[in-house]
Amino acid sequence: MIGIQLKMMEASYVMYKDLKGKTALITGAGKRTGMGYAIARKMASCGAHIIVADLGAQDKDSAIRTAPADEMKDICRELAKEHTVKTLAVPVDVCSTQSVHDMIDVIKKDFDHVDILCNNAGAAFGVPNTLNNYEEAQWLKTINVNLNGTYRVTKAVLPLMMGRPGAIVNTASRAGKFPPLFNGAYACAKAGVIMFTKVMAKEMGGLGIRVNAICPGQVYTDLLKWQLELESQFYGNSFEERKEEMAREIPLGFIGEIEDAANLVAFLASEESRYITGQAVNLCGGQLMEL
Repeated sequence: MIGIQLKMMEASYVMYKDLKGKTALITGAGKRTGMGYAIARKMASCGAHIIVADLGAQDKDSAIRTAPADEMKDICRELAKEHTVKTLAVPVDVCSTQSVHDMIDVIKKDFDHVDILCNNAGAAFGVPNTLNNYEEAQWLKTINVNLNGTYRVTKAVLPLMMGRPGAIVNTASRAGKFPPLFNGAYACAKAGVIMFTKVMAKEMGGLGIRVNAICPGQVYTDLLKWQLELESQFYGNSFEERKEEMAREIPLGFIGEIEDAANLVAFLASEESRYITGQAVNLCGGQLMEL
């Protein structure tokens, strides 16, 4: 176990030199406990300029803390100082076409090109629930954030990516391949993100833009913490006991960290993966071994 964790730590320092000077836009990157922040930090460590896009306010329907504007700005200041890169914090509601267009207008003032797009914004509403009891508004909002939001942002950003090779990395989920209990809207949305990734990869391949997705399983984020809290109540054990049980269900024996996602995204954005497109890569410690 110690050897595995040491290798993970070493991997976090891998530098992709071709990312230096490129511009990366990461949605859902505005809070330090999320995968988006880890992705932004990894990209910045490789010398990429960073655009942090997130809601910038609390979503009243979300049980999970969303990114406040102050934290987004703090993250940008931190990354700019630590890695000497250009950064920008911009609020966006991926459920709103107008908000996405407003984001693009702000980006254009500081950046004339985007090389890397990471569609990481995601959320689940109305859970836990069975499909037959799901509130329609919560179902539709979950689809809207995860699937339609990915479409809206990609469509709006693509004109800024044209003219030279680029990479899009979408955050899907293991849930998009293997159905979870009581989280059906999220699973359906992420399955849609996987197919969206494949369609875009075919359409954009001739333009030199690669499109891939990552499919995280149990990665320790606020969403997983919330899930563990609910499950510990359901099973009648403590939070730590439920967390240990979950780890035992994973072949590698431990829950992933946000840095694991960041390392995979950086690889898929770099020239090291230049012959990979249209793939939905599992990141789940071996829980899912099918493509």
